[in-house]
Amino acid sequence: MHITARVDYAVRTLLELAAAGEAPAKAENLARAQNIPHKFLEAVLGDLRRGGLVRSRRGPEGGYWLARPPEKISVADIIRTVEGPLASVRGQRPEDVVYTGPAERLRDVWIAVRVNLRAVLEEVTLADVVADDLPGFVSDLTADPGAWERRRT
Repeated sequence: MHITARVDYAVRTLLELAAAGEAPAKAENLARAQNIPHKFLEAVLGDLRRGGLVRSRRGPEGGYWLARPPEKISVADIIRTVEGPLASVRGQRPEDVVYTGPAERLRDVWIAVRVNLRAVLEEVTLADVVADDLPGFVSDLTADPGAWERRRT
């Protein structure tokens, strides 16, 4: 899976907001806290606002805050808001791809990949990450030493 800068920045920004609680946070403070280019962050915050994950208010008392409680926002929600579907094949949903001949079962592989992405990304919430309390199965996956090894072709 390729995690884009846009997704990485969006998740990190929402983690900052989750840690801040109810207090609005200024975009420049969020950018500084996570070392994110301010202009890029403004665009990401716009996506997050349009997607219903953050609210904003202008002015000296303004800023950004979560639109929902952090335990109700999954990493999958964030990815879908800023990038679209969790898994796609040439811009199509895996179930819409048609293969023939020896590649016919490849669609099932892509569906299985999506199922496994969902299993992790839909279960991990902002609250889990901020509290350093990931779901047990995620901790089990990362406890395997093989999870940390790079694999090359």
